[in-house]
Amino acid sequence: MKDYKNKIIGIDKFIENSLYDKRDGYYMSKDPFGKKGDFITSSNISIFFSEMLAIWILSFWEKLNKPKKINIIDMGGGNGEMSFNILNTLNKFSQFKKNYCFYIHEKSPYLKRKQKFKIKNSSIIWINNLEKIKDGPCLFLANEFFDSFPIKQFLKKDKAWFERKVKFSRNKSLVYVDQKTNIKSLDKKIGVKLSNNQTFIEISENTIKYLKSIYKIIAKKNGGLLIIDYGYFDKKMKNTLRGFSNHKIVDILEHYKKCDITHSLPFDFLKKIAKKIGFNISGITTQGSFLKKLGIIERAEMVSKKMNFSDKANIYYRLEKLIGKQFMGDVFKVMLLTNNKTKFKIGF
Repeated sequence: MKDYKNKIIGIDKFIENSLYDKRDGYYMSKDPFGKKGDFITSSNISIFFSEMLAIWILSFWEKLNKPKKINIIDMGGGNGEMSFNILNTLNKFSQFKKNYCFYIHEKSPYLKRKQKFKIKNSSIIWINNLEKIKDGPCLFLANEFFDSFPIKQFLKKDKAWFERKVKFSRNKSLVYVDQKTNIKSLDKKIGVKLSNNQTFIEISENTIKYLKSIYKIIAKKNGGLLIIDYGYFDKKMKNTLRGFSNHKIVDILEHYKKCDITHSLPFDFLKKIAKKIGFNISGITTQGSFLKKLGIIERAEMVSKKMNFSDKANIYYRLEKLIGKQFMGDVFKVMLLTNNKTKFKIGF
């Protein structure tokens, strides 16, 4: 606890330090993905997830009239599994293979090394700055990217608004404290009267900054942003902040720098912000519906046709994890943001 002895900091700063501290931040020093990690992503559950994304990318490219140059950007490459499988599928299409440039936008040096070891593809470009992307339409893939961003929390008590913060005590214990705040300054900053009809607010300023940066690129070069993440469609915001360790939900204060910290995206709010920035909402749905419309069930049937019972059962068990309503199928939402020139409905 050397960082903030006897200090009070915003939840956003707490999350930033816990996950990304250069010395011992959670994401900077370990691989959190898979069975041996603390959580598992869709791309780690089944190769079909990445294959469906690859087919979707091809369809998007065709919608853009097959440009000779197209940039694909994996936002936060994780352990490299998704990019690895997407590339393996895309490279089977000789015409497309000649036309794309693949980027991975990754903040963690540790995960970047894992990705390079996994993929071993000299044509991939790792970037810290989105401005380094070359000319041509840009397709951003944000699979479980925004949910790990630091957030601020505000709550209304007796008609007054408070910002929730974290206090670092001298005895090394961590507690939440609520400090009175002027909520109108937040409304003015983000350009949306967010506090109207809300009693709790959970917001990521970094997400808004990224959306603005991506929109500038898409408005200039064409393309889209595909967001796949934990989320909800409710108009009322709620407290979704949680930690994950060993595949279980844990207290983020008790597991400082030792757990993943995540939140669910408020898609109703994201739609408002995206529209205000200038995006066109091309589609919004659940992950289950998205993958089924892309043909994931038919793909599983084709692959499993000649398999023995146990292998076939394993494929459908993993498929159910991806599309089942009680699993990721409904918990994860999918949204496509484009400029006004591009209308694309495949998967929605």
